[in-house]
Amino acid sequence: MFDKIFHTYIRRFILVKKTNICQYSISSSLMNINRSMKNLLDEEKYQEALNIFKANDRSIVSDIAINFALKSCTKLKNLEHGKKIHQNFSSQIMSNSFLNTSLIHFYMTCNDEDNAYRVFSSIKNKTSGAYGAMFKGFITNKKVEKVFELYNKMSIEADDITLIILFNACAQLPNEHGINIKNKFLNQMPKLFTYNTNVLNSFLHMLMKFNEVSTAEKIFVQMKSKDIFTYGIMMQGFFENKMFEKTLNIFEEMHFHPNRVILIILFKTCSQLVNDRAFRLATKIYSQMPKKYFQDSALLTSILHMLMKYSNITTAEKVFKQIQMKNLIHYGAMINGYNINNQPEKCLNLFKELKEKNLEITEPILIMVCHACSQVGLLNICQTIFNQIPSHLLNSPRLQNALIDMWGKVGYADKAFKIFESIEKRDVMTYTSMINAFGLNGMVYEATDLYKRMPIHIQDEITHICVLNACSHSGLVDQAYAIFNNIQVKTEKIITTMVDCFSRMFMFDEAQQLIDNFELSHPPCLVMYMALLSGARNHRNLTLSKKVYQRMNCLFPDNKQALISASILLSNIYSSIGEDQQAKEVRLNRLNEIGKNRIIGITWTEHNGEIVRFKAHDRSHPQSKEIYDEIARISTELMKNGHEYDSRWITREINDDENIESILCGHSEKLALAFNFIQKPIPDIIQLTKNLRICGDCHSAVKSIAKLRQRSILIRDTNRFHYFDKNGQSSGLLCPIAGLDLATHIFAPESQLESLVRFCHACINMNEQPMSTFLASTQACIGLGQSSI
Repeated sequence: MFDKIFHTYIRRFILVKKTNICQYSISSSLMNINRSMKNLLDEEKYQEALNIFKANDRSIVSDIAINFALKSCTKLKNLEHGKKIHQNFSSQIMSNSFLNTSLIHFYMTCNDEDNAYRVFSSIKNKTSGAYGAMFKGFITNKKVEKVFELYNKMSIEADDITLIILFNACAQLPNEHGINIKNKFLNQMPKLFTYNTNVLNSFLHMLMKFNEVSTAEKIFVQMKSKDIFTYGIMMQGFFENKMFEKTLNIFEEMHFHPNRVILIILFKTCSQLVNDRAFRLATKIYSQMPKKYFQDSALLTSILHMLMKYSNITTAEKVFKQIQMKNLIHYGAMINGYNINNQPEKCLNLFKELKEKNLEITEPILIMVCHACSQVGLLNICQTIFNQIPSHLLNSPRLQNALIDMWGKVGYADKAFKIFESIEKRDVMTYTSMINAFGLNGMVYEATDLYKRMPIHIQDEITHICVLNACSHSGLVDQAYAIFNNIQVKTEKIITTMVDCFSRMFMFDEAQQLIDNFELSHPPCLVMYMALLSGARNHRNLTLSKKVYQRMNCLFPDNKQALISASILLSNIYSSIGEDQQAKEVRLNRLNEIGKNRIIGITWTEHNGEIVRFKAHDRSHPQSKEIYDEIARISTELMKNGHEYDSRWITREINDDENIESILCGHSEKLALAFNFIQKPIPDIIQLTKNLRICGDCHSAVKSIAKLRQRSILIRDTNRFHYFDKNGQSSGLLCPIAGLDLATHIFAPESQLESLVRFCHACINMNEQPMSTFLASTQACIGLGQSSI
């Protein structure tokens, strides 16, 4: 009996021990599965983590492992396997609120909103986590309005995380529902400050998106606990609301070491301000920046952009050179920087380097390169770039607009128009670019005709300015004024353009009347006075010039740069009427400022596919000796044929080792011209582009050179094209190489005699000689004989 009892006891004991060992073994296995999956998730090996889950018996899978499996499916967006997990472990999932939330998040990430909502609806006791997962899913799937709808049905109080997501939704869609939510919490201001810093940060971000900057500032001041993200949100908010000085103020208040995000905002802000304070701060922070940040692509891009905005090209080039893994964004920042600093040849060289590294050519890069081509304005360069554009990008509307602008600025309006006609859906940029291309090439009637055919509802300020400029530069003041009168909303820039048009045709009373009318309801506009002064200078009207200059000094005493430009114009007027001492005094009064702020004149030309750049008195070119020897030969030929160098176009003091001839022969356009004449063979058509207006002496000299050397010369300056033919005639109206008949584009039969007289008067004063074909065509149109002209 005892033996029986004993053996029974032993069997029970062994059974219990086996059960305990089995349970221990299962527990150990679960821990191993969980640990292995966790490690793989940390290493972003989601498929391997999912494979471990698949390989184990469903009976020994824990809630933690299910959660890890759902996370893997979420990351992989593996909808099919995630659904299987849902089916196989449905009861286990539904009894765990944490797994419910993971499942909702999974479905939302896979864009299966219906299943996500079914899971959410089946939860009896909904948690903030479930609401948060739904909110986040709606935001991810760009259905922010549904966040507001669900929030209004919310049966529990939102926790901190849910509020952060909610405020983020409001920031993304600041509509009436978002405003109501914002106002609800603002009305509970004391309670608002009971939330943690993260919630308040999210609320500040929302307010900034609503443009409620002053409210955000008040809350910021009252916050007892601020972290680095608080300062970052305020800086970003000020930046987006274009309050750049306040962005710097917040940065300087901050006691934390700036992180990469704050540094990016800082450098972007300094790029917008471009003033002494911003430059000093940016330079200081850049010099103190930890080395680890010099591998951050986004941060380096903001630094490159900032340096370029301050024309600190040398430092930008050093930073760019130090970047080991250069990408398209870095190249884009440099290409854009070279463009804004008037160095298009460097931009094009960088594009060549980009191609050599086999980096993808994207639309934004090509648009910037086309802009560089527009600056250079040289046919061969533009054609070379055009030939490199991938065919699949040629249908891009933005790129097509850039190409229209490029061909227009190189003198090929027909190529621009061909692209224009190929575009089915033309937007305001398409029309405006083409109107401007016509205007630049003197095709004023094409410009005005296209303007009239353009849908009125898409015309904007720039469109109006382009068509008015087209009329202005072709002398059609009456047509310009008719267009001006039909413009419903006349902005400051539109009125300024009309003032410039009147001033160019020496209609100073009309120009002044526009200014007077404008100032009845607006503060004075400096550019209007500059246009008036420029016209007075061309008319050699000293009385009006002095009056305008004095008025500018009274109205704009702090605008040094504008007054420098105005003083140069006034000095030129004194020189043009022989009052050299007065001219000298005006120049000396602002000599220091002129030295610091003068825009450098640059002329570009092309040889064998390479851009060549010249500045005034430039001796940096390897062929400088030959260039200056050629200049001397040209000068001798000019003077033998009656050319007299015009001292009116000298805007600085003449040094002891200089004379009028040496100064004017050193102008960049003459150097570029001489460079072309030492080439073998000499180009049949010599093409130059200048970043400023061509001076009167150069214009007169080039006209003679074209006849003496029997070469057609095309110069594009900041205003228009100047074509000099072999017969010694010139026109600023149209580039004949565009393959269009000049005589059919200038004056229509309805043009009035008054416009013709004004136009010829302006041509004489601006050293422009209307071509004989133009004169003959105009005479025929208005019924005049040769003697009348």
